[in-house]
Amino acid sequence: MNKKYSPFILAVIVLLTAQLACNVPSDAGTPDTFATLNGLYTASALTLEAAGTQSGLTATPGLPLPTVTIAGSPSATNPPALQSPAPQSRCDAAQFLADVTYPDGSVLQRSTTFVKIWRIKNIGTCTWTTSYALVFAGGDALGGPAAVGMPGTVSPGQYIEIPVTLNSPNKDGSYTGYWKLRNASGAMFGIGAQADTAFWVKIRVAGTVHAAYNFADNYCKADWSNGKSSLPCPGSDGDPSGYVIRLNAPKMENGVKEDEPGLLTVPQDKQNGSISGEFPAFTVQAGDRFRALINCQYEAVKCNVIFKLEYKNNGQIRTLASWAEVYEGKYYPVDLDLSSLAGETVKFILTVNANGGNKHDYAIWLNPHIARQGNAPTATATKPPTKTFTPTITFTPTLTFTPTITFTPTSTFTPTAPPTATSTETPISTATP
Repeated sequence: MNKKYSPFILAVIVLLTAQLACNVPSDAGTPDTFATLNGLYTASALTLEAAGTQSGLTATPGLPLPTVTIAGSPSATNPPALQSPAPQSRCDAAQFLADVTYPDGSVLQRSTTFVKIWRIKNIGTCTWTTSYALVFAGGDALGGPAAVGMPGTVSPGQYIEIPVTLNSPNKDGSYTGYWKLRNASGAMFGIGAQADTAFWVKIRVAGTVHAAYNFADNYCKADWSNGKSSLPCPGSDGDPSGYVIRLNAPKMENGVKEDEPGLLTVPQDKQNGSISGEFPAFTVQAGDRFRALINCQYEAVKCNVIFKLEYKNNGQIRTLASWAEVYEGKYYPVDLDLSSLAGETVKFILTVNANGGNKHDYAIWLNPHIARQGNAPTATATKPPTKTFTPTITFTPTLTFTPTITFTPTSTFTPTAPPTATSTETPISTATP
């Protein structure tokens, strides 16, 4: 009996067990495979979302590293945490790329005019037009304007260099000025995740700075050449071999006439022509800086050149920096640290190369000089002793020999005339008969 029904009973038991498993709630201690996977996926997604919203942790490509460097310019100094791009759906948003001039902590002398330039990228979806502007947002104004028009049109994904002319205070200390951008509707925006953070200029004013060497004042002490032959100094305007002329009031690309001297350097009139001036030996000190404004002469619309600052040491010529310049109505401020040459005696070379054919490449170095901290040495202290030799004029008493005129008493012999007069009276006595 048991043997006959055992297979059937076993089948019934299996079916009843399966049905009960479908209707009875699962044990809380027994993990559900699908629920576990869903939880892991959800946790992972939340973790990624949280990481993406934290400042500085955004995984979006294209962000600058903490030490962004651009060839020929200082390192980026704004904290990278502020560089997170705004959402792509934001119309106006900016990204700081670099301090083109005067990086944070630059030391200036009191009451000095300087041009601060930022390199800013458009990471929004709207094009910046010339109706946009750079505006002062707070901090130290440094004598700057309230707003500066956008220099040009900037499409999304492009960057632009925005300059503003400032003045250092006449008191030592550290100063910071904050700036933002303003769109055509008057709304202000900036950098950062919310596109509302300002970028800045940060300088330190410490005492005075003087020109340790002025290239414009000593330009004819340099040896000028076009690479193959020597050139006279000053040169002749229009000389096809190239020429250099000092301009006391040069007119810049933007049409403004400056009151500082400049050197007009025109390369040889040929393909990739050049002109260079090798100046006398100069000993560099720590902290020395080469400063100048470089641009093309006003209305030289076809100007396309490359400026170079070179130096010769132990017979070898090396390039410190170079700057390409075309006629676009702007000028470029140069502020180059020479501390790497401190203690060395070198010969600086100002070079201008035509970038292709010479097409009226009238290149101007405005007030090229080496700036040094501190007061200028009083060289006039050695001059007064030379004036003490002027008493040589006291030898003029040689005029005292004029008493030789006292020998004129020879005229006392004139009394010889009276004796002749007495002899004429004798004829009178003969008339008595």
